[in-house]
Amino acid sequence: MLISPAYAQTAGAAGTGGSAAFMIQILQLLLIFVVFYFLIIRPQNKRMKDHKAKIDAVKKGDQVVTGGGLIGKVVKVEDSVVEVELAQGVKVRALKSTLTDIVDPTAKPAND
Repeated sequence: MLISPAYAQTAGAAGTGGSAAFMIQILQLLLIFVVFYFLIIRPQNKRMKDHKAKIDAVKKGDQVVTGGGLIGKVVKVEDSVVEVELAQGVKVRALKSTLTDIVDPTAKPAND
């Protein structure tokens, strides 16, 4: 008496289509994850791998940029430490992991 027959009829119909709606929601979530993987995660991992290979290949005589923005010439390379000459007679030891870039010494400045 308290429940109208119209509500009872729609409740039965909604129960049969619930699994299809659930599958559509799961597929949407999977699609979003796949898009994020190919647009964000995969390129970032590739960039990190390339950067690590570049830093591991540092050799004596290369010009490098440290994490603090100092530019210098590599004088000595050890396993995880690099000795960088910032000016004549001024040498510092830096971790390889803090090197941000290897500078091409033949490149011209951007403003010339």
